[in-house]
Amino acid sequence: MSKISWKPGNMIYPLPAVMVSCSNQAGEDNIITIAWTGTICTNPPMTYISVRPERHSYHIIKESKEFVINLTTKDLVKAVDYCGVRSGKTIDKFKQMNLTKEKAKVVKAPMIAESPVNIECRVIEIKKLGSHHMFLAEVVNVNVDESLMDKQGKFHLSKSNPLVYSHGGYYETGKEIGTFGYSVRKKKVKKKKRKRNE
Repeated sequence: MSKISWKPGNMIYPLPAVMVSCSNQAGEDNIITIAWTGTICTNPPMTYISVRPERHSYHIIKESKEFVINLTTKDLVKAVDYCGVRSGKTIDKFKQMNLTKEKAKVVKAPMIAESPVNIECRVIEIKKLGSHHMFLAEVVNVNVDESLMDKQGKFHLSKSNPLVYSHGGYYETGKEIGTFGYSVRKKKVKKKKRKRNE
């Protein structure tokens, strides 16, 4: 297939569309929708969010050094969009979107109860990169909806219908088409049952 050359830019899609909750020293809470986020390290568990300095949440997170990444679902798509296009300077996004504040286990920032997974984070470094500043953070606790756990203790996020973002659009995820390592996994050979001689 033929390809055309574009100017350098962010083309890594789709991305998770998450709602990041934060709280300032006065106890004022806010939510910002973020797509520039991801995994940095497994051990210690680390993540990041990149935020424009002009955003209201930027100064809250810079001051508090804490935030919660709340994973989102198809049912939360309206709130995800709203919290990304409205400023918390003048409105209470929790109230406007009928979202429930839930006390986090480690950090002071609230969790969003309607989110299936809440990732509590503490900022360890702020990198000024240009249009966005990156908050490098350590994951200090993870809260998971019990309904997404099976009897064997395995987590099934896919059951919550996770939301992703791609080129200005929100999408629900599709069906599973493979699992990690399946391409090299040896197939189990079924043993034929021997007939008993009567």
